[in-house]
Amino acid sequence: SHTSLFNMSFFQNLFKPKKSSQNAFKYIVLGGGNSSGYAAREFVAKGIEAGELCIITEEGYVAYERPALSKAYLFPENPARLPGFYTTVGGGGERQTLDWYQDKGIAYKVNTKIIRVDIQGKTLTAEGGTQFTFEKLIVATGCRPLTLKDFKMKGADHDKLYYLRNVQDADKLIEGMKKAKVGAKGGKVVALGGGYIGMETAAALQMNGLKVTMVLP
Repeated sequence: SHTSLFNMSFFQNLFKPKKSSQNAFKYIVLGGGNSSGYAAREFVAKGIEAGELCIITEEGYVAYERPALSKAYLFPENPARLPGFYTTVGGGGERQTLDWYQDKGIAYKVNTKIIRVDIQGKTLTAEGGTQFTFEKLIVATGCRPLTLKDFKMKGADHDKLYYLRNVQDADKLIEGMKKAKVGAKGGKVVALGGGYIGMETAAALQMNGLKVTMVLP
């Protein structure tokens, strides 16, 4: 009947995620890693207008120089901390704080996790239902470390396993280093992986007085 069709339409619209003109952008950069900060700098250099660009990240910070996490962030003395290494200081540029983005008319959505990407509809949906529309989308989510869970290995949930991807991971590692120094094993640590990040992290662990054994493929 017409009544039932009306009611169905009413409820569909009632629970449909809300779109807002405030969340409509010409460009959206999905991901808040180092590349998004440098991309923002280039957009500004090309003369982007206020309100055209939005950067979305699930982290609680604007873009920062991630290489610092396996270096100075772990130093036992005078460690690096934000806002000291916000992008683009690593490349000799400005320290792009949240105020920098706001002054340039760039929307920066922190603590915003995108759970659905509709390329055809040019729409992003975040947890909670908030939607963002775009004309052009740049995916700059970067990479993440492989975890033991990825290989379904026994003990993958052990509380003494640490990974390094973001500031939260680095803070957990620092707490783990403190505990290891007074642990029953006498401060012994195993570093899995021998790439740049693995080597730098191992060096930082040793600087903190830990005995490091590296395991490489």
